[in-house]
Amino acid sequence: MKNNRNIICKKIITNIFTLSVLTLAMQQVNAQRVVVNREVETTNDGKMLLGNQLKEQFMKEPYSEWYTKEFNEYALDQKAVGELRKNNITSYNLIVFVGTWCEDSHRDFPRLMKILEEVKYPDSRLTIIAVNRKKESPTGDEVKYNVSKVPTIIVEKYGKEIGRIIEMPTTGYVERDLVEILKKDDGSVLKEIFKKEN
Repeated sequence: MKNNRNIICKKIITNIFTLSVLTLAMQQVNAQRVVVNREVETTNDGKMLLGNQLKEQFMKEPYSEWYTKEFNEYALDQKAVGELRKNNITSYNLIVFVGTWCEDSHRDFPRLMKILEEVKYPDSRLTIIAVNRKKESPTGDEVKYNVSKVPTIIVEKYGKEIGRIIEMPTTGYVERDLVEILKKDDGSVLKEIFKKEN
């Protein structure tokens, strides 16, 4: 009888422990969910986007004032856009850091979005992170990616950085800079991955 009670007590304790571990795990998963389209009100800059954003967020007021104008007025370099298609930019990941308070972001972010629309770039490969004036995001991604200026456009393949555009394109055109970055991708990332497996 006493032995049965011990077995029952052990089962109850084991079940409580298992339930506690599961509850803690679920809480951590929930805590790691990224808030998307966060907007904050600031004293000096008014409304500001902060953290992970969807591109549609920039089509809303007050951001649409600068976003839509630049998007519509920008004349794409079609030769460079053709090169981006040829070099299969849609197979790369892009991480873009912007400041909705930043003039360089007001210029180059809408241009980038127009380029991506033109090449039918998949939204699933695009990460947009808005930062405050201190270049900080709620998730600290600016530290992970070593970002100190905006806009910063990072091109990745298989989780490895191929290149980046910082603040403004060196050629004067985002699409031309992207072409130059893709030309640098000699497949060394793939070679590195296969070397690790052997």
